[in-house]
Amino acid sequence: MPATLENHEQMAASFKNDGYLAIEPLYSESEMLALNGEIRRFIQDVVPRMPAERVYYEEKSDRSSLKQLQKMFEYDSYFKDLMLNGAVRRIAEIVLGEKVVPVNMQYFNKPAGIGKPTPPHQDGYYFHLKPCRAVTGWLALEDVDEENGCIHYVCGSHKVEGFRDHGQTGVLGFSQGMTDFGTQEDKRQSISLPGSAGTFLMHDAKTIHWAGANKSKTRSRRALGFIYYAESAKLDAEAKEAYQLGLDAKLRSTGAV
Repeated sequence: MPATLENHEQMAASFKNDGYLAIEPLYSESEMLALNGEIRRFIQDVVPRMPAERVYYEEKSDRSSLKQLQKMFEYDSYFKDLMLNGAVRRIAEIVLGEKVVPVNMQYFNKPAGIGKPTPPHQDGYYFHLKPCRAVTGWLALEDVDEENGCIHYVCGSHKVEGFRDHGQTGVLGFSQGMTDFGTQEDKRQSISLPGSAGTFLMHDAKTIHWAGANKSKTRSRRALGFIYYAESAKLDAEAKEAYQLGLDAKLRSTGAV
């Protein structure tokens, strides 16, 4: 375990102030080698059995353009253990200051040359929680930088009440994005977070973040995402269901799944 995880008070204070946390690395080179092997196994053996609405492709006819997977931990014991018992859950409980509920484990990929930008957004806009107490973890499966699409945060943006305006983006996997992003404050407070494989980020559900397109012609940009809700957060189930049904219908109509 990295030394940074031993100082819980420092982690929680940094997260509260900035709205995000960065640990480089959370996992060692050998641990990442093993994890990437499990990812390959999952894609080969498990993905063909998953519901279509949980498997997204940049180009549906091209299986090599796999973009995103949803709810991985529901389909495989290795990833279930990683989600329920791994270091990421412990970090989530440290920064939120309470027990958490595991919600989603996602695979993200920006394929070389065709990986699209991730629009600026706030995860909590999708979550429909009251209060909005939740975190997203992001683990780099390979080296990531500006060229292949590293994450950017607007530092401190989680402190603002409510959410910024969001609208349809047309981007698969990120259907809603901010419509008013790009203010002077956004630019002044933005930070990019490149890192090597094993680098881990965690952000508050209200923290504004985005990622660029993959401009590399040879390198992908693969990562695992982890979503946890605080136990004190309550889901507005009706609003969430209506949102998800609309999203699923849109995905089917566009042929993305």
